[in-house]
Amino acid sequence: MRFVDLFAGLGGFHLAASQLGGQCVFASEIDEHLRDLYERNFGLRPAGDIRTVSVAEVPEHDLLCAGFPCQPFSKAGGQMGWSDAVRGTVFWNIVEILKLRRPRLVILENVAHFVRHDSGNTYQKVRRALEAIGYALDCRQFSPHQFGVPQIRERIYMVGCQGSLGGFGWPTTETNTPDVSIRKVLDENPAEAGRLSDQVVRCLEVWHEFLKLFPPSTKLPSFPIWSMEFRATYPYDRDALSRVPLSELQQTRGCFGQPLNGLSRGEIYGRVPSHARGGRGVFPHWKKLFLRQNREFYLEHKRLIDPWLPKIQAFPPSLQKLEWNCQGDVPDIWRYVLQFRASGVRIKRANTAPSLVAMTTTQIPIIGWERRYMTARECARLQSMGHLKHLPKGIAAFKALGNAVNVTVVQKILANLLPLLSAPYDVGPVSAKQIEGSKVVNRRKTSARVLGPALA
Repeated sequence: MRFVDLFAGLGGFHLAASQLGGQCVFASEIDEHLRDLYERNFGLRPAGDIRTVSVAEVPEHDLLCAGFPCQPFSKAGGQMGWSDAVRGTVFWNIVEILKLRRPRLVILENVAHFVRHDSGNTYQKVRRALEAIGYALDCRQFSPHQFGVPQIRERIYMVGCQGSLGGFGWPTTETNTPDVSIRKVLDENPAEAGRLSDQVVRCLEVWHEFLKLFPPSTKLPSFPIWSMEFRATYPYDRDALSRVPLSELQQTRGCFGQPLNGLSRGEIYGRVPSHARGGRGVFPHWKKLFLRQNREFYLEHKRLIDPWLPKIQAFPPSLQKLEWNCQGDVPDIWRYVLQFRASGVRIKRANTAPSLVAMTTTQIPIIGWERRYMTARECARLQSMGHLKHLPKGIAAFKALGNAVNVTVVQKILANLLPLLSAPYDVGPVSAKQIEGSKVVNRRKTSARVLGPALA
């Protein structure tokens, strides 16, 4: 089984397919440093930016793998036919390769939101583009934790096959994985682990103090805690603030109860949270719900919260929010896995790590009980890449791992997909217009290639 690895990154598709007996015959990757690492790890140097590669340079293959970027697809293009809908995006380069080389199978990966992007139009354009050149397509959302890997990372996987996907079934997820724990991928106090800054420690200590404010009988909020909403009274349950009369706004209070009287509209915007600024219509339902829940929680526990509140005000707005995902557990912040996100400080149980993202230094997961950041090697294990010999240095490693596909998930899917290579098939009638000049060869054929020991 011969495969190509597009937008290759650290080579997650390569690891999964090669472990099932496949041979990589071509790869592409825009980042030069990652191309160097790919060559060191796999002995094959990827081509550069796929947009500059001639389609003729891509050799014959059985499987095309691509974790392509989710670039916006033109709405106008959707009204002009499938080629215009994808032309101008990197997905067009995938289509061009498929039209010329006609591999039997395709596997694509993208963020979970991909199928909802542009109200589902983006995914439909991808589906129509592949169906127009003879591929049946299906998609399913998976996360590594569903297969025993301690990371929650929802992603969309799309599989395609010339003619029909008959005989293919998605892998069965594991519903009972009691031994899943991030501790499986951790080293004990590794010397190379990054240490927490004084500001990070102070912030976490303040939130730890918040958790300890309440008696054991108090149920801590499962909704995101937005401390800047404590004491705030600006209106949120009707029009956006831009539509509320200035005189009315001046009678309310902003972040942490700051008075707004006598201020201009611009000055008021500087005293309300960023999530309340801008917009021309009403706040979305989810935002109104969070605002109401936070204000009600504050009023219920005002006596306990008021003495604590000035302490959290000393930190940037992104650190003034908390996501407590350990409902019912001991309220000790240092027992859990922590992560600083734009949405706030996220606290998670040790059974799964937060999703790795194409992160900055501050977004690297924190192992609370050792008061340190995770190492690149530990994060590689979360992506089932623990045995990859060479990783990038410094923050580049975490960014690359945040962009990578999870090897375990891909391997589970491919194990069910690759047997279709040996099944006879008919791609059916494909018009000249559909393939736009490409030649469809071997309309009816049976693959005789060996699938490798893993599928024997």
